[in-house]
This record gives sequence, C-alpha cells and structure tokens, in this order.
Amino acid sequence: MTRLVRWYGSSPLHLLVLIASFAVTGYALVRLFTVRPLEVAIWFVGAALLHDLILLPLYSLADLSAQAVLRHRATRAPQVPWINYLRVPAFLAGVLLLVWFPLILDLSTPYPDAAGLPEGVYLGRWLAITAVLFAASALAFALKLRRVRRATRATGERRAPGAS
Repeated sequence: MTRLVRWYGSSPLHLLVLIASFAVTGYALVRLFTVRPLEVAIWFVGAALLHDLILLPLYSLADLSAQAVLRHRATRAPQVPWINYLRVPAFLAGVLLLVWFPLILDLSTPYPDAAGLPEGVYLGRWLAITAVLFAASALAFALKLRRVRRATRATGERRAPGAS
C-alpha cells in the first residue's frame, strides 16, 4: 500500500475515482461520437482553444490581481490562506454562467413550455446564486479565521505563564 501511495502520490481511493471519471467520460465520448462525430470534434477543439487562448489568461490575470492587491498587508494576526475562499465561489459562478449564458444573457430562442419561466428571470437568479456563494465562502473564511485566532490565543496563553 505504501509503495502504491509513494508511486502514485495519493490514496488508492483517489486513483479509483480518477479511473471511474475517465471511464464515464470515455463512455460519453463514444456515445456522442456515434451520433454526431463532426460536431463533437468541432466543439472539443473550440472548447480547448477558448479555454487555452482566452479563459486561462483571463482568470490567471484575475487571480494574480487579487493576490497582488491583498498580498502586502502586514498584521500580527495569524495568517489564513484566503485565496481559495475567493477562487471557489468565482469558479462556481463562472461555470454556472458558462453553462447557462444563453438564458442569463437573454440570447436563447424562447421555449415557452419547456421551463415555464419567463426569459428575464435568469440574470437575477444567477446574481442571487453568485451572492449566496460568495456569502457562504465569506462565512466559511470568517469561521476558519476565528478558529485559527482562538487556537493562537490558547497557545499564547499557555506560553505566557511559563515565560514569566
């Protein structure tokens, strides 16, 4: 077991989940290629180009900008890695926007009976979901920061009587 972990770099469960996800992806690709091979190939190449040439530089720049703005704050308080509390809700909101952008931006052909909703509600709902994601992330960050500060205070109080 330790030999596998040392060779692979993670637990066997991680390897099993990765193999299962590749199997599901392969199954989906085989099914899609039998129905529309040219459209799937065009979509795949277009998605790869869109991601590598446009999206990757954009979100890398946004990430570097966020880190640069908040990097040089010197405090005596304990430090908690904060960037993932910003990345996760931004990523989830971005995925939702990417999947549902025709409805959110009112670009789709209306299907009146499919959803039973008017076209104009999607932008407000996406913004509300995005706000909830960022609020939940801020709450999780505040709780983590509180826990770290309490642990630091408790450690400091234990050291203080010994130092006197």
